[in-house]
Amino acid sequence: MVRFSDCDPAGMVFYPQYFVMLNALVEDWFSHGLQVNYAEFLGTRQLGLPMASLQCDFKAPSRMGETIALALRLRKVGKRSLTLDVECTGMETPPVLRWRAQAVIVTTALAHDRSIPIPDDVLQGIARWQQLQGDST
Repeated sequence: MVRFSDCDPAGMVFYPQYFVMLNALVEDWFSHGLQVNYAEFLGTRQLGLPMASLQCDFKAPSRMGETIALALRLRKVGKRSLTLDVECTGMETPPVLRWRAQAVIVTTALAHDRSIPIPDDVLQGIARWQQLQGDST
């Protein structure tokens, strides 16, 4: 649901808030979809997932009180990065596309601020998730 804190004075989602939602989606995908605890990934393991690239197309506004849904699709698995397609849809009938994005996230070692190969447990989580999705990206 679109909350007051997501909106500008006109009552529409202030576009940077969509990026906060996108990051929350990635965190949830890691923890629940890939079964890789995101808090431990960053905290205990000192690994990061910064966005190296983000392209977003806004299609229609979202307003306070509306229900929206974000969907993630894995486009590409690289050696050190993941390319994600994300769509935000309003849940009215028929559903209306609000925005779509393509994001590239990179696995990094926080201590060195350098990219690293995607860890094996993340790759294993991706394989399990893709199997459940019926996807072979």
